[in-house]
Amino acid sequence: MTDLTFSDSVVVAVPAEELYDLVSDVTRTGEWSPVCVAAWWDEGATGAVGDWFTGRNVTPERTWETRSRVVVADRGREFAWAVGGSRARWGYALEPADGGTRLTESWAFLPDGLAFMAERYGADAQQQIELRTRAAHEGVPATLAAIRRIAEGS
Repeated sequence: MTDLTFSDSVVVAVPAEELYDLVSDVTRTGEWSPVCVAAWWDEGATGAVGDWFTGRNVTPERTWETRSRVVVADRGREFAWAVGGSRARWGYALEPADGGTRLTESWAFLPDGLAFMAERYGADAQQQIELRTRAAHEGVPATLAAIRRIAEGS
């Protein structure tokens, strides 16, 4: 069985509030994500819990958009969202660390996401789940490295 969660961390040499302001600005996601090339707030959204945004994802195989709901918006501590409202959870946790802020990006397939994959892909669902899991395992470290580079201005 595929592990349906993943997280990784990096220390970024900026204060937690400044780093939170960067990672919670979904309109900048395309600057660091290897898959999500653009994101925008849905009408009236400001980044508060319950707000929705749309992301455009691109891989060599396909392009698609998802809507996500903000589930945690605690400035300087955590910003997280649920794709489709309940299918997968992505987030950034921030905590003080020597030299700045430890930024942890986490990802988890949720039960509704597994049900969605089974409904959409049928017999191919497990392969699709494994593809998305591999993308998370590869994408999270790349994303964190890019965020650190942008935040530190290097």
